[in-house]
Amino acid sequence: MSVMVGGKKIQRVTAREGYDRWSRTYDTTPNPVVSMDDRCTIIALAPKAGERILDAGCGTGRHFGPLRRAGSKVFGIDFSLGMLRVARRQFPQTPLLLADLQQALPLANNYFDAILCSLVGEHLEPLPRIFREMQRVLKPGGRLIFSVYHPDMAAAGIEANFQEVDVEFRLGAYRHTVKDYLHALQNAGFVDIRQHEWRGDEQLITAVPQAKKYLNFPILLILQGKK
Repeated sequence: MSVMVGGKKIQRVTAREGYDRWSRTYDTTPNPVVSMDDRCTIIALAPKAGERILDAGCGTGRHFGPLRRAGSKVFGIDFSLGMLRVARRQFPQTPLLLADLQQALPLANNYFDAILCSLVGEHLEPLPRIFREMQRVLKPGGRLIFSVYHPDMAAAGIEANFQEVDVEFRLGAYRHTVKDYLHALQNAGFVDIRQHEWRGDEQLITAVPQAKKYLNFPILLILQGKK
């Protein structure tokens, strides 16, 4: 059911339903958070040739191209069948798996050199169990790069959303704080944990003009940890 909010028709959907619907236009919808993530996250990951990298919550596979160009062996998992279908069309040779990060991962212990988990954190709960599963499938010394919609965005009432015809679909968000993420990583056993945040800037506004309202506002949080 949709409701009118400020003259706009709003419909709330579950994250899974939302991403299934959004998959048709996700890669062509201007999005300031995605744009900032595209700019910063692969640099933080620094993928290397021959590494096994799990893209956990891979969506349409938007990070697959840079990872493959680096010579990494990419594996993708996501809970949205719609998103995985888009990823399959674009990267037919990449192994993909339909799986929910909030459940036990159907993956072997100590297998991956790195995990990239990009822009799904606001949909995840409980965090410690999720991070323990990620640590389990990493090799000793393996690294996690976890980028997330900045908690200040969620605290301001901003959430993942997209437009379809005359309806704005909103996917909701858990209001995790930076401390919540840091404590969950520590409780899961990650070490050498680091955090970085990016604010809206002129480069972002050039890429996504509607991001002007986010100038100097925290947009993206990236956390790094090692097993």
